[in-house]
Amino acid sequence: MDRSPTREVTIVSPPPPPVTVIGIGADGWDGLGPVAREALRTAEVVIGGRRHLGLLPPECRGERVPWPSPLRPAVPGLFAAHTGRRVSVLASGDPMFFGIGRTLAELLGAERLRVLPHPSSVSLACARLGWALEETEVISLVGRPLATLNRELYAGRRLLVLSAGAETPAEVAGLLGDRGFGPSRMRVLEQLGSAAERCVEGTADKWPHPPADPLNVIAVDCAPADGARPLSLTPGLPDTAYDHDGQLTKRHVRAATLAALAPAPGELLWDVGGGSGSIAVEWMRAHRTCRAVSVERDPVRAERIGRNADALGVPGLTVVTGAAPDALSGLPTPDAVFIGGGLTAPGVLEACWAALPPGGRIVANTVTLESEALLADRYRRHGGDLVRLAVSHATAVGAFTGWRQAMPVTQWSATKPLDSRGPGGHAADPAGFVEAAQGETR
Repeated sequence: MDRSPTREVTIVSPPPPPVTVIGIGADGWDGLGPVAREALRTAEVVIGGRRHLGLLPPECRGERVPWPSPLRPAVPGLFAAHTGRRVSVLASGDPMFFGIGRTLAELLGAERLRVLPHPSSVSLACARLGWALEETEVISLVGRPLATLNRELYAGRRLLVLSAGAETPAEVAGLLGDRGFGPSRMRVLEQLGSAAERCVEGTADKWPHPPADPLNVIAVDCAPADGARPLSLTPGLPDTAYDHDGQLTKRHVRAATLAALAPAPGELLWDVGGGSGSIAVEWMRAHRTCRAVSVERDPVRAERIGRNADALGVPGLTVVTGAAPDALSGLPTPDAVFIGGGLTAPGVLEACWAALPPGGRIVANTVTLESEALLADRYRRHGGDLVRLAVSHATAVGAFTGWRQAMPVTQWSATKPLDSRGPGGHAADPAGFVEAAQGETR
């Protein structure tokens, strides 16, 4: 009788075939290299926008599946339905540049992707214009507000605007004129890389062209009109840059407050007691990836915050209408918190401090003795810096000039200790707050 021990056999399933993501230009099949063509010929499933799928010849016999809408929530189920099959995805130009490649890498994992890029419309446009790509600012208006452009307008700057459609050039021209950049030269490059490629041009204030091809890129040589004064990206914009009812962190205190908050790329700010939204707006102007939520209990002021955000080029600012601390429930984890109002409301300071991850920063400003006492108590408990900011302005005193002092502002700032990490040593992950790039199926 055989008494040898039974051996367990582990069956390892082969890894799923990679998803091949193929960039395609307006020149279609003719512009693809041999590796991309072979991947499309042998694919059992080809996923893409209807325009892209229509560029394939009959020799590509795989099942053609157009993207569903809305796209991002459907991606996991769509690919799960084709598990084990050879799948290719078609995308405009370079899939990793404002394209579907980013979404697929986030949802499926970068290790599952095989990306075959095509020259992007930006690369083709710079080649036609003779512009250095690394010195050209690229702004996408695909699925994004036109007001995004407002942050980018400076004399001598070169912009490439990824258009949302045939109407976008005229809309851009109108915005440039409204913002004092009417003399800017505009060139619209259509169907880049195809036999139908063409370029039309004019100045923004005299834009003569009707809507034409929806597949276009807009090149702008920024030129301000006489008297136009573009706003700096440095914190401390003039108070006149904001629409407000007096609830505004004034310019010099605002600059000191942003310095204490120390915005960094990709970070999220809670602006509690938003007022006019100036702190959140200038946080987001510090870097295009900075994010902010402004919490304001007054609906009129909340609406005004949105208008200020649009006018100053940060339409992605999220405005929550409600009173803290209740309105803070469910918000994504902040990297920094500013409290500009409502300090005496029960639980506000406690909720803001508790929401911060280790290493997160808090800054609170006040002009009242009651709130100052609260900040002094927090300073004793948590340390940090407690400072008084006093600003005086020269003003007329009869025939002479004297100093008029504004109300002094008491400011407490602190960083949450790293030893306050919870189980596992990690704070809550705010990445879920990042909205998916839109328009990836153009």
